[in-house]
Amino acid sequence: MVLETHQSVFIEENSPRDGIQNESAWFSLDERISLIETLAECGFQRIQIGAFVDSRKVPQMVDTEKILDQLPHNGKTVYSALVLNECGMGRALASGIKHVSYFVSASDTHSRKNTNRSVEEGIRSAFRAIPMAKSHGMAVQGGIMNAFRCQLEGMVPPERVLRLVQAFTEMEVDEINLADTAGLAHPPQVIELIGRVRDICDTPITLHLHDTLGFGLVNAYAAWNVGVRRFDASCGGLGGCPFIPGVAGNIASEDMVNLFESMGVRTGVHLPGLAVVIGMLRDKLKHPLWSRYGSLSSETAVNKGFM
Repeated sequence: MVLETHQSVFIEENSPRDGIQNESAWFSLDERISLIETLAECGFQRIQIGAFVDSRKVPQMVDTEKILDQLPHNGKTVYSALVLNECGMGRALASGIKHVSYFVSASDTHSRKNTNRSVEEGIRSAFRAIPMAKSHGMAVQGGIMNAFRCQLEGMVPPERVLRLVQAFTEMEVDEINLADTAGLAHPPQVIELIGRVRDICDTPITLHLHDTLGFGLVNAYAAWNVGVRRFDASCGGLGGCPFIPGVAGNIASEDMVNLFESMGVRTGVHLPGLAVVIGMLRDKLKHPLWSRYGSLSSETAVNKGFM
């Protein structure tokens, strides 16, 4: 069950998918499982464990089915995965996963680079894939990449985003995810689009914010102030799009948790536990993380079996 009240927020952890997909350091199956299990121990109610995509294009996402099979299913953590087309949805259904995020880009240039199809083709594919998933009892989040601005095309017309929102609403998705894929949005833009989405549907809104311009947390706070209670984040601030150069990672989960908990807004996530994950990732990746929340000796990573 999603916990979200006026005094709480729901944070989906994306580091096992968005976080590692661009990293040159190879994550083995066991390392990915260890990362997910440690994140679950931190209290995340939902974790995006991988993606049902072509592993020839995104090698780190290989064997998502095997990861799902080996994770504990105790009812406390919902495992989710990214899906971009009908083939991926077929794999998701066969895997038995209970929740997926199905994304379509609002930028035609990005869509062709990312999925080799136009925005219109992406919508048609979604109309075939999502009802099939819903008929099997799967929870589906409808996501819109480049909902605010595209590094390849510039400003994205809100009308284009609203058309995608309307399409997802017709498909009866459970959530709408507005993704600042390039990390170029600013607070007034975020607030305006949220308002316009709410004018046409009452489906819960999630924000997926990258931090290219350093506005990630500011945008999250602005969205919270207008009632958004669901956010994606990635431990260590990892992430980025393989098909858009120069894009920074997601908002660091530990920074988001620290912000909201400091405000008295519950996240359900154990901040000291995230410090352990930061140490694990720092030792594995051998490069600085994009996190403002403290530091931790990496020796704890060994005790978690990550190294």
